[in-house]
Amino acid sequence: MYQIRPMPSIVKILRVVADPNRLRILLLLRGEELSVAELQEILVMGQSTISTHLSQLKQATLVEDRRTGKSSLYSIRLDALEGILGGLLQQAEDEIPEAGADQATMRRVVKKRQDRMRSFFDSVAGRLGKDYVPGKSWKGVAEALLRLMPPLVIADIGAGEGAFALLLAERAIKVIAVDSSARMIEVGREQAQRHGVKNVEYRLGDMEELPIEEASVDLVFFSQSLHHALHPERAVQEASRILKPGGRIIVLDLLKHRFEEARELYADEWLGFSEAELETMLEKAGFRNLQTSIVHKEPEPPHFQTLLAVADKQN
Repeated sequence: MYQIRPMPSIVKILRVVADPNRLRILLLLRGEELSVAELQEILVMGQSTISTHLSQLKQATLVEDRRTGKSSLYSIRLDALEGILGGLLQQAEDEIPEAGADQATMRRVVKKRQDRMRSFFDSVAGRLGKDYVPGKSWKGVAEALLRLMPPLVIADIGAGEGAFALLLAERAIKVIAVDSSARMIEVGREQAQRHGVKNVEYRLGDMEELPIEEASVDLVFFSQSLHHALHPERAVQEASRILKPGGRIIVLDLLKHRFEEARELYADEWLGFSEAELETMLEKAGFRNLQTSIVHKEPEPPHFQTLLAVADKQN
């Protein structure tokens, strides 16, 4: 979450964005968090040049950054977009000749980041349940199951091999298990067939663009998957889209932590979420009657904690 800081004067903003290359950077960061290396690839500029531009934009309080592993991701400050900068960037789209190509290149660069994550899950498919996964606890699952009111049509988002989907299927009308890893989907289907479970449907797709019809499910479940989304808020908004009015969302995820190695070990995009961050995402997506609680703390270092959030979609 960003901190509210005084915005610079209009004169200072105009001085900083007068450079066309800084405008190109701002146009890119308006829609996506990007690292220096990714900006280099998109803009075909040197690292020192990119870093200098970013430093000037940060000094003008137009851009902020957050640490992610060994690098930082940069984005436009939301309060900056709400001011004069938003109008300037809208006009700049038509005046900067490279803007269209920059956006197309950015989509390819971001896809590479997503592909690296999918590659990790493809590599562990078939043995994920045997390996350690932070935050996966039966105590946390049990807490969530107590809140289910079957019979329901349930969407299990980021389902992995589908072990939880099979558990839900025992009392659900239907479970739609979605995952971005083709290998995970294949393993899930094999397990369902082996156990004779016929009311689980596995679908390949991204949690930010779910292959599920609008207002078609009663319950959406994220079980230790939301922190793998590039844009968690978009995934939550997608959950709202596919839920029927009055439907429910349940999120089991990691409480915010500082174990940076999780990014490399488990392909984590986010180091969990605070209760306030998760509540804000849910509220912005139109959910009400929010309940959050810490349902599990692991006894061994790094002592991951499991955060449970439950909320209802407005009628």
